[in-house]
Amino acid sequence: MNSNQINKPSIQGFDHVNRYLDRNHGIVAAKILPGEYYVTAENELITTVLGSCISACVRDKETGIGGMNHFMLPETTAAKMKQGSDALIGNATRYGNYAMEHLINTILSNGGKRKNLEIKVFGGGKIIPTLGDVGKSNISFILDYIDQEGLVLLSQDLGDIYPRKVIYFPKTGKVGMKKIQDLHNDTIAQRDRQYSRKIKDAPVEGDVELF
Repeated sequence: MNSNQINKPSIQGFDHVNRYLDRNHGIVAAKILPGEYYVTAENELITTVLGSCISACVRDKETGIGGMNHFMLPETTAAKMKQGSDALIGNATRYGNYAMEHLINTILSNGGKRKNLEIKVFGGGKIIPTLGDVGKSNISFILDYIDQEGLVLLSQDLGDIYPRKVIYFPKTGKVGMKKIQDLHNDTIAQRDRQYSRKIKDAPVEGDVELF
């Protein structure tokens, strides 16, 4: 494989995602950051490192078209819920829906079928004590979402106190996951804090519905 083969994603709209040749697996890898998602129709892998965030790995089991997202609900959800702020709670739900439905709709609009979708979910670790249990809120959202949408959940690894590195192969559905139990720096925790501040009370433009 040469560098020309990794210039363009197989699906439009993902030129901003960091892609490189993973020499261990001999295929192109896409590394996604908080707030990003990636979908591919080729034999590629998608990877990310999760703290409090959630990643949903979704694919059409017949075609192998699939992708992964990386998202967190706004932190204000848990805090404001005690104060009865329906607006902020609703906004957090829309934010989660936005993250899931953009991933799923991209798969569907590129040849996937809803009846063939299968999902694996990871993350939601409580790695920042001062951030509250936003991981728990993320876990509750993703499990409720999958249940309400009637989607097929094949596997999950959620909660605990450790960050996770996830590697997903949409073509086969295989996932590699490692809990990072010996974290020598707080890079992941800092990134989660920054992401949480960025999306705090952030409005979501419009609603998205599944095809």
